[in-house]
Amino acid sequence: MDKFEVKARRLVALCMLGVLLFNYPMLALFNVAATVFGIPVLYAYIFVSWSLLIAGMAYVIESKN
Repeated sequence: MDKFEVKARRLVALCMLGVLLFNYPMLALFNVAATVFGIPVLYAYIFVSWSLLIAGMAYVIESKN
């Protein structure tokens, strides 16, 4: 496999992870009446997981392997 195929597979895996993170069962786990630093838990979960997915994609795209 060349570098392009490896990056493509990693990006597809990140996409599948994103689908799992933003699907109903996971969102229902964080839909509670609580706050984290004044932010509802669901909003904090969405923001953090979205940020981590973007950081993961940037890492995969910019990596040399």
